[in-house]
Amino acid sequence: MTGNLILVLGDQLSHDLTSLRDADPGTDRILMAEVMEEGTYVAHHPKKILFILSAMRHFAGELRERGFSVDYIRLDDSDNTGTLTGELGRARERLKPDCILLCEPGEWRLLAAFRGAREAWPELQLLEDDRFFCSHEAFRTWAGDRKQLRMEFFYREMRKHTRLLLDPDGGPEGGSWNLDAENRKALPDNTEIPAQPEFAEDGITQEVSRLVAEHFQSHYGTLAGFDYPVTAEQAERLWSTFLDQGMPHFGDYQDAMADHQPYLFHARIAAAMNIGLLDPRRVCLDVQAAYRAGDIPLNAAEGFIRQILGWREYVRGIYWLLMPDYADNNSLGNRRDLPAFYWTGKTRMRCMQQAIGQTLEHAYAHHIQRLMVTGNFALLAGIEPKQICDWYLAVYMDAFDWVELPNTLGMVMHADGGYLGSKPYCSSGQYIKRMSNHCQSCSYKVTEKTGEKACPFNSLYWHFLMRHREQFGTNHRMKMIYGNLDRMTDKSQKALWDWGETLLQRLDNGEAL
Repeated sequence: MTGNLILVLGDQLSHDLTSLRDADPGTDRILMAEVMEEGTYVAHHPKKILFILSAMRHFAGELRERGFSVDYIRLDDSDNTGTLTGELGRARERLKPDCILLCEPGEWRLLAAFRGAREAWPELQLLEDDRFFCSHEAFRTWAGDRKQLRMEFFYREMRKHTRLLLDPDGGPEGGSWNLDAENRKALPDNTEIPAQPEFAEDGITQEVSRLVAEHFQSHYGTLAGFDYPVTAEQAERLWSTFLDQGMPHFGDYQDAMADHQPYLFHARIAAAMNIGLLDPRRVCLDVQAAYRAGDIPLNAAEGFIRQILGWREYVRGIYWLLMPDYADNNSLGNRRDLPAFYWTGKTRMRCMQQAIGQTLEHAYAHHIQRLMVTGNFALLAGIEPKQICDWYLAVYMDAFDWVELPNTLGMVMHADGGYLGSKPYCSSGQYIKRMSNHCQSCSYKVTEKTGEKACPFNSLYWHFLMRHREQFGTNHRMKMIYGNLDRMTDKSQKALWDWGETLLQRLDNGEAL
């Protein structure tokens, strides 16, 4: 064929993709492929697989409506090779294109695979993905030769660069760059939670659902009640509903947790944004416009923009700056296996029941549930970083390696030695009590530190601090915490250590706490 063969991946469903931007329907051909390897390199949640495959099929339909010829390989096609490089190789042999265009993959393992293929296929061109605020080169320049990076400083530079939420003099709107201290309120009783928009399964989604049920039946999580946007139009509806109904209270309650309330005042747009159905630039501009129109408070606008412009861009920058070696970091030397209850939710800890249970049902949990419940427990229990990283990558709808790995390995597990964050994010059960109603109906008592009735987070927290005193004892952000430890009697410290040892031994024995 004369013209280009353009491979579009499942997280590249944007018509403004660099490989599609100048495409000619008259001469260029699109290749999209559902392959088994992408669904099984970790045991992805069935809803996540359904979401991506259905969105891919809908996007292929949109491309055809725009006049493109699309070669679409389905998962159950008899001659499917099961890999993306295999399908690209088949298409190359069949079509003999002048050039093969591919917007860079979002995961290192795929980039390495396609770089390897390029050695044999000189016509393959890898284009940078510019759907982000910060390019790889710009992040490398900012990082320079710093031994440690801090998101807050990066975030301020990005605010200045994009001019988001700046006052006329170029300073931060409201006089402060970061309003996180205002965003830590617990949810009051009887708070009315906004309803989520519903997305009925159309024929395409129903067909994909049957396919996923057949081929991924051993994966943890349920397909029942699938309710995610699979087109840009549906994603826009989800976004506009949140902006109108959820955003006004997002700032206040973004860290709150509550029994049987998986979404609260969260947008639920990360998955759609990460596969290209929503543009992060447009989303941030919408938030700024809503603030300036007086529709949302500043702490909500700043907190939301910080998650996208700050954390999302920051962790992506670290990923591409440090991979592939970054994935092997384990600075705390953790070797414990991930407990089986992470896959079942069968534990007596109410907060873990709620976070894991809703994860298995919805393929979703908000950032505090991930950081301060399931992540906090993994950190305190000394779980091997790769195992917890693979779990997050598998079970969450929005988890792709570039965003999941630095967040989990660096922020949750502090396994990079403090490169991403200045201190480990750990706490006793008191944090969960303050930010949720989970403790009210828990089998354990958050007021007790040792013994069969005591909240496991309590003794594990102090055990973690004691066993890692060499690493964190001189950390200025943990000085107060270690001061509290030092004020305990030797007897109290020994009781906490001994009970922590008992709980860790139970985990090693395969028991569910």
